[in-house]
Amino acid sequence: MNRFFWIIMAVLGGGLILLVANHDSGSVAGFATDDFGRMVYLGVLAMVFAVAIFGSGVGFGRAIRSMAIWAAIVLVLMGGYQYRYELQDVASRMTAGLIPGSPITMRDDDGRAAVMLERMSSGHFEVRAEINGAPVTLLVDTGATATVLSAADAGRAGIDPATLDYNVAVMTANGQARAARVTADEIRVGEISRLNLPTLVAEPGRLDRSLLGMNFINTLSGFDMRGERLILRD
Repeated sequence: MNRFFWIIMAVLGGGLILLVANHDSGSVAGFATDDFGRMVYLGVLAMVFAVAIFGSGVGFGRAIRSMAIWAAIVLVLMGGYQYRYELQDVASRMTAGLIPGSPITMRDDDGRAAVMLERMSSGHFEVRAEINGAPVTLLVDTGATATVLSAADAGRAGIDPATLDYNVAVMTANGQARAARVTADEIRVGEISRLNLPTLVAEPGRLDRSLLGMNFINTLSGFDMRGERLILRD
């Protein structure tokens, strides 16, 4: 084993000396310096594999099988990384099928994030969003000027409804109500995030469902409806 170690070190050292000596000329033995460096690296790597195979005592066939398994693992990992966005899209679609309202994150031709929502059986578009890091289900309402949270959802997002001043008149499905002005640290819909967004909190008991309003939607580059799907574009 020591003999192989010194052979490997000699190859590395000789290759390094040749590269340094011929750096200005740009070639070594007729090869470009970059190509020669890769040849030395691959040669040393092949020698290491050879030492591992023949010096391990496990047998040539078993060593080859182990190398094939590791090569397959590396290829799977590389493939997963290269197709990570496509795999994320598949995972998002599967989650949306299992959990209604789950946003499906995509990428447009410019690489910007887009979120697709499926119409609910009620006929409305709902989305499982995050407000200040807390999960909150929002009803997409293009008729609402502002994003409005119910008192319960505000509490989930770390906003204490008992400390708010409800001095803003708003219209809800239950009639006129009053709301308080707050600022949401973050509202996230899929991969689309907005920071420090002005938000309203309805007084307790007056709003059943929180609303994602136009003050969020107007920050987007666009949105469009395609049949039973609503697409929000960052």
